[in-house]
Amino acid sequence: MKPFVCLLLASIAILKLSDVLAQEKPQEIPLYSTAVPNEKAVKGNEKPEDRVPTLSIFLPEKGHGNGTAVIVFPGGGYTHRAMNHEGFDVARKLNEQGIAAFVVKYRLPNPAFNPKPEIAPLQDAQQSIRLVRTKAQEWNIDPTKVGIMGFSAGGHLASTAGTHFTQTTIDNPLKVNLRPDFMLLIYPVINGDPQVAHKGSFEHLLGKNATSEKVQEFSNDRQVTAQTPPTFLVHASDDEVVKPENSILFYQALLKFKIPAELHIYQQGGHGFGLNNKTTQDSWFDRCVNWMKSNKIIPAS
Repeated sequence: MKPFVCLLLASIAILKLSDVLAQEKPQEIPLYSTAVPNEKAVKGNEKPEDRVPTLSIFLPEKGHGNGTAVIVFPGGGYTHRAMNHEGFDVARKLNEQGIAAFVVKYRLPNPAFNPKPEIAPLQDAQQSIRLVRTKAQEWNIDPTKVGIMGFSAGGHLASTAGTHFTQTTIDNPLKVNLRPDFMLLIYPVINGDPQVAHKGSFEHLLGKNATSEKVQEFSNDRQVTAQTPPTFLVHASDDEVVKPENSILFYQALLKFKIPAELHIYQQGGHGFGLNNKTTQDSWFDRCVNWMKSNKIIPAS
């Protein structure tokens, strides 16, 4: 083989490898350009890297975007974040549909750092919506088609952002709309009632001695109004971690206010299956895409 051909093939291989690496390592930017709100200074100004909220950017291939954006909140019981199978993997799957995706590394509520720990994740959720809409032109996004997606406790955070958007918890001088245009909630934590609650998520968010009023405030099926965005929900009947009643209660609340909604409950699947519920040949993600097409969130073809 001629040296020129070898060099050309090597160059192509390097370019392809760089494309793969670019996909594997998306651009990650700070969520805030100024000081993070509701975050205490610590002794010696030492702050764990985990306390810095970020936004990882996944844009569809140039010319293949449809203008829709989804902001993704991985789950983890408000103690950690399942960034890969409930974050980055999902973002790449959304890209295949022409959807811009953004994965949020939100702060985990911690009274050692947050004067008001219960609103720290919500602040980061609202900031992510504000940031994506602010940069809509740069990222080729339609600011009227910005949705949110959450898994497990990330689903609680998403549903909080989707039901508490009139309560601004961040600086928003330009009055950017903080209401998401739609919600995708996958085995979400919703209700704090002891009969159905994921105890750990609510305790880590609100503390072990939260008042009943505070628990009600963050039981998001009770915060649904006529302004709540259209919602797609997925759960499994045999989920023993976050009971399916969480999704059912939210769905019933949406029906009460005639909010467009769709709920899929699989016979099996347990909790935390991410994109792939191995107990069924059905794909909830395909059902989700169909729902988005039906509601004109993404093009039908």
